[in-house]
Amino acid sequence: MARNKYPEITVDKILDVSERLFLEKGYDNTTIQDIVNELGGLTKGAIYHHFKSKEEIMEALGDRMFFNNNPFEVVKKRTDLNGLQKMKLVIMLNQSDKAHVELTRQAVPLLKNPHVFTRMIETNRRMLCPYWLELIEEGQRDGSIQTEYAKELSELLVLLDIWMIPSVFPGGVEEIQRRYQCISEILGKIGLPLYDDKIADLIKSLPYYSEENK
Repeated sequence: MARNKYPEITVDKILDVSERLFLEKGYDNTTIQDIVNELGGLTKGAIYHHFKSKEEIMEALGDRMFFNNNPFEVVKKRTDLNGLQKMKLVIMLNQSDKAHVELTRQAVPLLKNPHVFTRMIETNRRMLCPYWLELIEEGQRDGSIQTEYAKELSELLVLLDIWMIPSVFPGGVEEIQRRYQCISEILGKIGLPLYDDKIADLIKSLPYYSEENK
């Protein structure tokens, strides 16, 4: 049997179809067979050759969206901003990616999938901590950030993201807003005044945080 000489093309095709179906039908309402039906000749076996489950497809979609629209790489080019301003812009750009936010809102309950949850934490730690650390240290140098805990804060920011996921810590919009207020006060007291009213207003408008989560 002939082997696929271009597996990355197959993976991209699977992800393209899956992203469209997840956004059109919803993650829960999309089956592997639905994806197969839209792949124009690819079989279910072709999907399982690259992805063990629908959860892995969702995870790969999240990674692809991040790297295709990496907000950290965008802010690196902004010579008109200090370190703290760049960190705020990263948050704004990330939360303004509507497709990414919608897929995050639909994501499978992570507590029911400990393997996926563990891998997500490890991936975020490995990828995001160095980006946050670089910006915090830049802020220390330019004076916009006054803290002695650069490395610790870069790790804490990744952990705080998990606290904001309703499928991990259930909560409605008011509870989510109180978490952001709590985070804002904690970070401000240790020299990283990251969250402001502009960011709070953006978060409040997102469907990810505007529905009750049970």
